[in-house]
Amino acid sequence: MEALEFIEQIPPFDQLQPADLELVRQALQRVEYEAGAVMLRQGGAPSAYLNIVRSGAVELRSGGQVRQTLEVGDMFGFPSMLSQEAPLADAVAVDACVIYRIPETLFRTLLERPPFAQYFLRGLSDRLRSAASGEQPLNTQGLAMPTKYLIGREPLFVAPDATVQQAAQIMSDAGVSSVLVAADPPGILTDRDLRRRVLAAGRGPSTPVSDVMSRPLVTLDSDTPVHGAMMRMLEKKIHHLALTEENRIVGLISSTDLLRFQSQDPIFLQRQLKSLHDPVELARYSNEVNSAIEMLRRGGLAALQIGRIVSTLNDTLISRLVQQAEMELGKPPMPYAWIVFGSEGRCEQVVLTDQDNALIYAEPSDAAHAYFGRLADFVVTRLIRAGFPPCPGGYMATNWCKPLEDWLALFAGWIDRPEPQALMEAGIFFDFRKIHGDLSLESLEQQMVSARRNGIFLAYLAQAANAFAPPLGFFNRLRSEGGYIDLKKGGIAPVVGMARALALAVGSRERSTIERLAAAVEGGSLSREGADNLQGAFEFFLHIRLRAQLAAIRAGETPDNRILLKSLTTREQRLLKDAFVMVREMQDAVASQLQGGGLR
Repeated sequence: MEALEFIEQIPPFDQLQPADLELVRQALQRVEYEAGAVMLRQGGAPSAYLNIVRSGAVELRSGGQVRQTLEVGDMFGFPSMLSQEAPLADAVAVDACVIYRIPETLFRTLLERPPFAQYFLRGLSDRLRSAASGEQPLNTQGLAMPTKYLIGREPLFVAPDATVQQAAQIMSDAGVSSVLVAADPPGILTDRDLRRRVLAAGRGPSTPVSDVMSRPLVTLDSDTPVHGAMMRMLEKKIHHLALTEENRIVGLISSTDLLRFQSQDPIFLQRQLKSLHDPVELARYSNEVNSAIEMLRRGGLAALQIGRIVSTLNDTLISRLVQQAEMELGKPPMPYAWIVFGSEGRCEQVVLTDQDNALIYAEPSDAAHAYFGRLADFVVTRLIRAGFPPCPGGYMATNWCKPLEDWLALFAGWIDRPEPQALMEAGIFFDFRKIHGDLSLESLEQQMVSARRNGIFLAYLAQAANAFAPPLGFFNRLRSEGGYIDLKKGGIAPVVGMARALALAVGSRERSTIERLAAAVEGGSLSREGADNLQGAFEFFLHIRLRAQLAAIRAGETPDNRILLKSLTTREQRLLKDAFVMVREMQDAVASQLQGGGLR
């Protein structure tokens, strides 16, 4: 392969124009080094070249340790060239190697090209996030359009002492389904309020609006993207949002406005789930969710944003199924809580995967054990019909249906008497999230918070996260099995595990991986740079996995966590390797941080 042909395949050279590539061809130098040759010396003169490995391998060594191994296509020398400071590591040829060099003068000329400059001037986390978002850029035509463009008219207000008859007349004349109430704080009166709180309650037309309005009014900044409004309605289970500018209400939008905007809207799906009656309808859920995911991704949403929306839909489905179970089985004998954990507990599940759920009831009794066992079987069976496969490890409410005191004993055992193998299996329980039921789980929350005082538990939890190893071989080459890489085992699970351990080490109650990383930074168990890199890698892993999963669904195949390595671009493969190398380094750092008694 000719030198230029090789160079132009490497990011960011693949984004240069032909004229710039010709300058590279003219200035490129080919240098051969014998094994053991030192090309850059730690503490020595700044590099005068951008060095690109053409063959062989190069180690970056600092303090007597190998910090990184560079292989074909990797670059070095540019950090010291940019800063004009001494190199932070020796660059040593592992074996006989060939290096392509680009002089500093040309390198600085190329830095005037934005795509080229961005690659070298941004950190790994920025490059990973850019790769994860660049395929579906947000724009003003899709779900990223500011919500203010959905406003159809000026907001209508009535006084709080106006009668419901007067308010209904104003709504009828304007052809709207709601009106704002100029109270302090403001409220809203909707068609639903008139039906439920006036007509159904036997109230007369002279009833003051203030007696039947809904408060507090849920508001949103008018510059919030459409997907943000969608998420707020899903989370709050409401159908109207007041939009504000500088704390002044400038308009009102409804779920109907969003339904007109998107034909496959998750809000419409949530509305269907709330009124679900026929179990046969469950068979459509998986396909409908997949269609919504496709729509959201085309609208520019990232995998994590889609995961929040899908988790809200799943929560609605489960709550509806639990309600149906109560209608069939009768009133529960005592308070209880239906919980989810794993990716669903962290609100990070996108494409439907196997179930991770459990049931907790207030007190032990034979009657409660029998009742909640039947309820668990009812819900789990119908979730299978809806497209949630049974959990291979059996982590479902049919197996994990226990009184609260048993759960407290389980958590106490995991925290106070930890065993590495048990924590590998039980770690996902620390992601639990209640989605239905009246039973308070504050005692479990407190037990989780107390884990920060148990250094052995934290060390074992970090060890459990390290059980998942990035797929890297000799010289940090990507290692695949039959051409495939399991992103969950190699990348997603390690980041999730580290975030869980670091957040628990500072007593955080956060559940999502990104919020846990932020809590770890706030609590001092993780550096800001470390958190940024882990977040960037996490978002990148989720992005390329979701793309592969949706492609599998479109092809009529069952989606999983694997990606075909050759389906990635050269740039994506290089970023994937960089992300895996960083994750492995962070695993070592976190294990060292938490070993032997907690934070060091």
